[in-house]
Amino acid sequence: MTEERFVTTAERWKDTVFRLAYSYTKNREDADDVTQEVLLALWREEKEFSSEEHLRNWLIRVTLNRCKALFRSPWRRRESLEDYAETLGFEQPDHTALFLAVMGLERKYRLPLLLYYFEGYSVREIGALLALPENTVSTRLHRARAKLKEQLTEE
Repeated sequence: MTEERFVTTAERWKDTVFRLAYSYTKNREDADDVTQEVLLALWREEKEFSSEEHLRNWLIRVTLNRCKALFRSPWRRRESLEDYAETLGFEQPDHTALFLAVMGLERKYRLPLLLYYFEGYSVREIGALLALPENTVSTRLHRARAKLKEQLTEE
């Protein structure tokens, strides 16, 4: 990959990688580290990607693998979600509540929700990325929506 192509690709996908990493780790510094590691892996990758979709899937798979490896680290850090939400500067309090509600979901519900609504993946694609049957992904999305509805109507 040429340096120019890498810079263009990194700029295009770094936010997606960061969002997924933050959703998984719930820590800004860890998400930054994972993002940097994934982009370095992309720089070092020697094979050519057959399409943008292939590249996108590769980035998400590598991001998930790096996040899992991070959890095995004895140096794992935690950060308050409320503190991080304040730094995001949401314009409406409802957006802050939604962010906190989504981040409060279990990882098995949060990841499919993020991939479906924020990254635009289909249920079939999410199943392939997370190595889950399509029905399981659909069930998790349904349960995540129900949990969010319950949390947000309580407030």
